[in-house]
Amino acid sequence: MSDAANATPQAPAAPGALSTALKLWAQAYRVELVLFLVSFFTLAMFSGQRFLRQSAAPHFVYQARAWLDGRQDIDPEVLPNFEDWACVRDVGGVKQRCTRPLLPTDKWYSSFPMFPSAVMLPFVAVNGYQLNDTSFGVFVGALAIALFYSVLRMLSEAEGSARTKGENAALALLLGFGTLFFYASIRGEVWFSAEVMGVAFTCAYLRNAVGARKPLWAGVFWSMAVLTRTPLLFTGVFFFLEAVAPTPGQRMDEVKAFFAKPGELFKTKLQPFLVGAAPLAVIAMAMNQTRFGSIAEFGHRFFFENRVNQDIDTFGLFHPSYLSRNLEAAFLLFPKYANGRLEYSPWGMSLFLTLPALVLLLMPQQKPRLHWPLWLTVAACALPGFFYQNTGYAQFGFRFSIDYTPYLLLLLAVGGWNLKKPLPVALLTLGVLVNFWGALGFKGYTELVRGW
Repeated sequence: MSDAANATPQAPAAPGALSTALKLWAQAYRVELVLFLVSFFTLAMFSGQRFLRQSAAPHFVYQARAWLDGRQDIDPEVLPNFEDWACVRDVGGVKQRCTRPLLPTDKWYSSFPMFPSAVMLPFVAVNGYQLNDTSFGVFVGALAIALFYSVLRMLSEAEGSARTKGENAALALLLGFGTLFFYASIRGEVWFSAEVMGVAFTCAYLRNAVGARKPLWAGVFWSMAVLTRTPLLFTGVFFFLEAVAPTPGQRMDEVKAFFAKPGELFKTKLQPFLVGAAPLAVIAMAMNQTRFGSIAEFGHRFFFENRVNQDIDTFGLFHPSYLSRNLEAAFLLFPKYANGRLEYSPWGMSLFLTLPALVLLLMPQQKPRLHWPLWLTVAACALPGFFYQNTGYAQFGFRFSIDYTPYLLLLLAVGGWNLKKPLPVALLTLGVLVNFWGALGFKGYTELVRGW
């Protein structure tokens, strides 16, 4: 017999192996998949005609296209508008903000963190400047809701939050439709797209940061979140506490012990966390240096003819003089009945209306292990913003709170409240109704350019 005849036949590939693996994966994550699909179609419906076209502020798309063209600056011939673009003029080696008349050598940049443009890069490679950032944002918003459910499920399994699948699904839907995340998810526009993507990366970060269980990946996703929304830099305190001071009642002693021996950094989970975060951080600093002359400058000081320039020139980006107006926008502004209708202020709206569940957080029924790490993370992320030169105008509600809304809802998840009791039901329902109004009523940049 020939060698060919004697050869041992190769076992054929198992038929349907891929489909079997996909079925197993879909079964394991069936709740997340259902939440994604329900959220996507609901957000798309509320997005309406916007879903079918690019927004009026597609900054991330234009930045991605510039990279594909081999440049960091944006071609001034294609700028869609002058809203929140940085314009840099080199005067004797010193980078200055552009003034009129504009010069051919002036460079135009997106002043927003870079990572959303990096995410959009392959899609811009196909669609060019025409990429629909609105429908892209709806997709990311739905994904963020599903990811938040996965965080809640992990807390139920690993931290004993005692929440059922149904309760976790309800809390995930509360993020999507009972907070300011709702109106931000359905309109595209650079300011809101970043908030929504920041929530998605925050969820991915938390999945790996709780218990410091996957420090390398926690660092990677944290850096992605930071390079989507700069205030998320301060949420690194959550991983620090989980890695260095995880023991309730002993956290202060654990922190003191850590700082007493700085060399301990390389013996803790902080080392792989920093390794994961470092690559994107180095890239971002290099880009800031080449564009704006400083590794810590991301471009807002170079806004062209922006309403905030006078404040920035007088007080800087952060100053105590901004505190009162930010506190007002976050907590003290309420709708008014005028001109025969209920009207909101584009400067902000009280979080006690847009996120009424805050009331429950102020009187938790229990304080489990994650209670203080979550509150400290909220404080670290929120407090710098109250000294920032911008309240978030124009907006439906204090949009900067979206950065730390996932942490607030996790506090609700672990806080022990029975979500079927009358008070939680009433507060959560109010949040859904208010944000339903925001989703329908807020028109975004198109309304701003027409005037309020």
